[in-house]
Amino acid sequence: MDIKRHGIKNLTQFAMDVIRRSGEEALSYYGKGNPNIKFDEDLVTEADFHLMEFFQDQLNSHFPDHQVFRNNQANKGYTHDEKRYLWIFDPLDGVANFQAGIPIWGISLALIENFWPVFGVFYMPATGDLFYAQAEQKAFLGKREIHVSDKKAINDESLLFTYSRFHRRYRSTFPGKIRDLGCTGAHICYVAMGRAEAAVIANESFQDLAAAGIILKAAGGKICKIDGGDFFLNEYLDGQKINDHLLVMAPDIYSQVRNSLHEIS
Repeated sequence: MDIKRHGIKNLTQFAMDVIRRSGEEALSYYGKGNPNIKFDEDLVTEADFHLMEFFQDQLNSHFPDHQVFRNNQANKGYTHDEKRYLWIFDPLDGVANFQAGIPIWGISLALIENFWPVFGVFYMPATGDLFYAQAEQKAFLGKREIHVSDKKAINDESLLFTYSRFHRRYRSTFPGKIRDLGCTGAHICYVAMGRAEAAVIANESFQDLAAAGIILKAAGGKICKIDGGDFFLNEYLDGQKINDHLLVMAPDIYSQVRNSLHEIS
């Protein structure tokens, strides 16, 4: 059942197939939130549970000894059996959009082997966009290779993605456009393909960032702490929330973007 026996091609094919099928399952719930309430938590909970159960069933059928990431799981160290493979499945990123019928939401799936990334996939079923990458190789949107922006300077045409309530924490002199699409995975993947120069993200977890982080790195991008410090995602493998605000960007423009963000005291 290991990579030597199955091959990376078979593992990635499983990931591509199961995430597309998960997307089909998710679309049966998409946009069906109760219009009389602001946020239909019951619909989201039902969809989330169904998608997790669907993925677990598919994994059990193909790789029954592989593990699935759960919050607060113990870090058990390196192993040479099947349990060295850990799948990180995030069934719904952008839940407010999902329940309201807004197409910017996605499903993510990553595979790590003994804490080392193997590949990541982020799929947006309502738009059909499929982002993916093998670790340390090229990143793709569908069959097209993608890369972060090669701009050396930000200007009034640059785009910065942010999170809701960004304005409560920062005063910005960013010269371009600032947007919140309500989906962290989409924000990161749009930076990875050069549609945006950077994104500020907050209140994330290992599960939120595992797949998109692999895609971003393969596309030449980087995630760092807002103060410029190094960010190591594996430090959050136990599922704890990431308290640091993070900057997702093409590395060459970090200083310019950071200098345009001023924390409100």
